[in-house]
Amino acid sequence: MGKLGKKARKFAKKNLQSVLRKQRKTKTFFKKRPSKGGKDKGEKEVEKTAIVDNGSVDDGAIEVTSLDALLADTDVDMEASDSDGYLSEDSSCSHVTDCDTLNVFEGNNFIGALSLNNEKMQEELVLQKKKLDRLKKKDPEFVKFLRSYKKKEASRMEDMYSDEDEKSDHALQLADEDDSNNKKSKVLSTSLVRSWSERIKEDHSDSALSSLLNAYRDACHFGTELNGLADDDLCYRIQNSEAFCNVIFFMLQEADNIFRGLLKISPTTIKKETILELKNTSKWKKMKPFVKSYLRSTLFLLNQVTDSRILALSLTRLRASIIFFAAFPSLLQRLIKISVHFWATGNGDLSSCSFHIIKDVAAVFSSSCLDTCLTRTYKAYIARCKVVEIADIQHIEFLKNSFIELCSVDVQKSCGMAILSVQQLAKILQQGLKTKSEEAIQSICSWQYANCIDIWVSFITAYVEDYNLQSLLYTTIQLVNGVAYLFPGPRYFPLRLKCVKWLNSLSCSSGVFIPIASFLLDTLEHITGKEGGKNVKAINLTSSLKLPKQWLKSHSFQVECVFIVIEMLSVHFAQWSYHISFPDLATIPLIRLRKFYELTNVESLKRAVKRLIDQVEQNVEFVQKKRDEVSYSPNDQQNVDSFLQLEKGTLNSPFTQYYRSVMEKAASRNLHMIQEISFPKRKRLEKGQVSNDVKVESEKKILSGSIPIDSKRKRQRVLNV
Repeated sequence: MGKLGKKARKFAKKNLQSVLRKQRKTKTFFKKRPSKGGKDKGEKEVEKTAIVDNGSVDDGAIEVTSLDALLADTDVDMEASDSDGYLSEDSSCSHVTDCDTLNVFEGNNFIGALSLNNEKMQEELVLQKKKLDRLKKKDPEFVKFLRSYKKKEASRMEDMYSDEDEKSDHALQLADEDDSNNKKSKVLSTSLVRSWSERIKEDHSDSALSSLLNAYRDACHFGTELNGLADDDLCYRIQNSEAFCNVIFFMLQEADNIFRGLLKISPTTIKKETILELKNTSKWKKMKPFVKSYLRSTLFLLNQVTDSRILALSLTRLRASIIFFAAFPSLLQRLIKISVHFWATGNGDLSSCSFHIIKDVAAVFSSSCLDTCLTRTYKAYIARCKVVEIADIQHIEFLKNSFIELCSVDVQKSCGMAILSVQQLAKILQQGLKTKSEEAIQSICSWQYANCIDIWVSFITAYVEDYNLQSLLYTTIQLVNGVAYLFPGPRYFPLRLKCVKWLNSLSCSSGVFIPIASFLLDTLEHITGKEGGKNVKAINLTSSLKLPKQWLKSHSFQVECVFIVIEMLSVHFAQWSYHISFPDLATIPLIRLRKFYELTNVESLKRAVKRLIDQVEQNVEFVQKKRDEVSYSPNDQQNVDSFLQLEKGTLNSPFTQYYRSVMEKAASRNLHMIQEISFPKRKRLEKGQVSNDVKVESEKKILSGSIPIDSKRKRQRVLNV
């Protein structure tokens, strides 16, 4: 065998796994020859920074580029088949499936149904068909020649078999009649759709179902360029908008019931094993092309429609037929991708319907689908959190809560993903603490980074009581403490406030004491507490991470900071107000609060701080009195845990009532502030949505029939632009 050519060697070097393995083995034996003067300075510096004394690689040498870099890349789209999606309307013709539907789920593996030779033959047939179609477009005269040649061959055969003239004439006459009937029936009308639907419901006609599915495909592809492989004899020309609406809504509402009825599947069955058991039966082989045509057309429709109600209806009906995706892995991947997109970018019912599909896919199918759903939704959540405004907070909160609900399908698997993500966040933080470069600081003080911490804090809060998440808990606590330590200045007060809320949430759910008073009281040192500062507009600290400099000396900002510090300290003290160690943990905060009370001159702030000091001191006296009555030592953990449990159940202590009043005032203040800020922004958003409303209204008119069918194609092009 001769040597390989240049292109073949290049291909083998890039793609063959054996060559890559050989390169990895030989790479360690061939090192760069050192220079005469020893190693270069740059190489010495790299070794010093990358290798520590014990021989391990330093984490600071790892450059972290993105928050989802460690997650597996599941965004590879599976290729669609070369078929045009049309079904043969001849009842005697067996439906041939495409090569991409010949693989079905069995556990975690795809088992091929064709041998290697059959696959090669299938590929050759597809290539030949493509060549013939291209030849038809390029040389129409050659097509005429082929037709005339066929007619000559037919006439020659008639001459050879003159005794069968009468029969052949009769056959040609029937064929002409069938052709004329087919040409007449290629106009899709309302009566034709009605007749097909009646034949399907009453007689279970396969030919009517095939024709209706072909018409449904044309309706879903309406206004777009059809595939080059499409057979013109199977295309339908839609007569009016009423026929268009009838075929769309009939298939969306009745297709699942029709398929389940023909396959004898219960309407409540949602197990993929039901389809896997039917895959070798003749009944499934007969219905498989019909099911695939419906699923493909509906998925294509989701990429074309912009009206949220039609999208929500389509997704709801696909959810009812979700078990049929077990036989079509490529369509299942497309469904996940489309659902995640609408979940992240949609609003209201559309986002909710999309999430229900994602959760059903993760629950019904194998664990690999759960990994795909978790990874895609997490990446979509990160991408959605790049920029956060007041109008986006509610939707991002919905995305976070729905992702945590998705994790409930398999909490242990989700915990592994959470550990990887938190480690990634910790590496970014470590790099920022070491270098303190502007780029590293900006990557940490960003909405993506903050929302990633927020989603895993919520995950721990939801499942720490029922599952062993201790390692993830302590890693997250260290991460949040590091972020709060990195940004001590008053400009980063909103970010530190989020850190305090996260730590309070983790402490309340896990029962672990986390000292947060110092983070809040450090903020009071930057506040002068004097009157006469500049007034600014309403400040909403929930929609920002870094404050502008002109806000720091304003009177309204200082007042808002003091009230928030009181609110967060009340949450912290209320959690431990019945604990036996409350007098000890409240000592230092009381000293610093008294110091701030003496320095401030604003009467409203003095009253609020004084009330907090009095309530904490009363609770200290109450706990100290009860603690003096006990006879056990602090090492007796069981008795320590039962301390003041009866009083805690009544919730009638003075500090608990004070905590409730503080929370009510904080809620009313936040509501008033959001209304003041969101009113001018709401006007700008309404102006920006005018063009989108026009687009949606025009699409509704197309479906309702108020726009003539001849102008729909032009209107669709305008909508696409």
